[in-house]
Amino acid sequence: MDKRTKILVELLKQLVSNLQGAPYPGEDFEPELYKIWYEHCQKSAVDCFEYLEANFQDEKKEFSKSLDKMFK
Repeated sequence: MDKRTKILVELLKQLVSNLQGAPYPGEDFEPELYKIWYEHCQKSAVDCFEYLEANFQDEKKEFSKSLDKMFK
């Protein structure tokens, strides 16, 4: 696995970890905890998308071509 893929895997692991830590919306639901959790998830998602955009342009083009072929 090359360096950029290893970095992407770590970013995705962080995103999944944040998603798994979602506050349970039960009786004791605290909006402030939800807000904090949501902000962490948003930051992780943005980090992933920005890294993908900056480091995987060729793969993005190939993926787009594959999608185009599927819908023709």
